[in-house]
Amino acid sequence: QVQLVESGGGLVQAGDSLRLSCYASGRSIRSYAMGWFRQAPGKEREFVAAITGSGSSTNYLDSVKGRFTISRDNAKNTVYLQMNSLKPEGTAVYYCAGGRWAFISDKYDNWGQGTQVTVSS
Repeated sequence: QVQLVESGGGLVQAGDSLRLSCYASGRSIRSYAMGWFRQAPGKEREFVAAITGSGSSTNYLDSVKGRFTISRDNAKNTVYLQMNSLKPEGTAVYYCAGGRWAFISDKYDNWGQGTQVTVSS
């Protein structure tokens, strides 16, 4: 029902910043909680950040608190992940996802294709 496409990944050095974008098409995501996840080679996918439909509440993985910021612009049907002070441990494919009740239930029904983030030291 909703198609998600991530962009903004790339190769950066430790300490650098990067902003990821997730554009949604097909319908408005105004009522969708949105999240960012990441998966490094050989590791399981992990939760990074989430935001409610209105943008009123957010939640973060402890290790990225204070460095990453999730935000959204519902008029543009886009969700962002601002990543500051990137660390090599942040190297992964980053995915955005959406779900009507995901902020509470952690159930994400729609997923993007992912964008690669590589942080060199």
